[in-house]
Amino acid sequence: MRMEGGEEMQAGTPAKWVRLNVGGTVFLTTRQTLCREQKSFLCRLCQGEELQSDRDETGAYLIDRDPTYFGPILNFLRHGKLVLDKDMAEEGVLEEAEFYNIGPLIRIIKDRLEEKDYTVTQVPPKHVYRVLQCQEEELTQMVSTMSDGWRFEQLVNIGSSYSYGNEDQSEFLCVVSKELYNSPNGLSSEPSHKAKVRPASPGPCSCSL
Repeated sequence: MRMEGGEEMQAGTPAKWVRLNVGGTVFLTTRQTLCREQKSFLCRLCQGEELQSDRDETGAYLIDRDPTYFGPILNFLRHGKLVLDKDMAEEGVLEEAEFYNIGPLIRIIKDRLEEKDYTVTQVPPKHVYRVLQCQEEELTQMVSTMSDGWRFEQLVNIGSSYSYGNEDQSEFLCVVSKELYNSPNGLSSEPSHKAKVRPASPGPCSCSL
């Protein structure tokens, strides 16, 4: 067995193991792992294409990049998942992924960063309040049929009453609220359908949302 071009040679045929010296740290992996992405720098390197790369005294390929971010990249090639320590910057891994030209990893990190930026810049929700005038007999149905994000806040007896049939009916003011979420570009995400309260019996009612 002997070393040639960063690869262990057996009987003149390249073995599956490859040594990489990344910024002074040696990584040992397989040709199959490095060639997981056919268009990547690492695949072209171990396939013997015309890439200029010196070798150290052990024959490992010398790559002048940060070894801190190379570990997650190598692991991604091994199992297809991006696993980062909590203190590792995704931007640093993205920079290295772009250097090594690993397309799927680049897309994953960019999606993560875009999602993180959206979470940070998302506009806090706004509270909208409405006051509804309702008849006494309609209160239960109004509260039970509220939908589309509206919720009951407060009930005020306005002190007036009227006769409906053989019963005296009081009137109330019902305060309801709703949260409206806005995207960073200012567009409201409020649903287009609004809840409506159907009166329990015929008669005048302004209880609608």
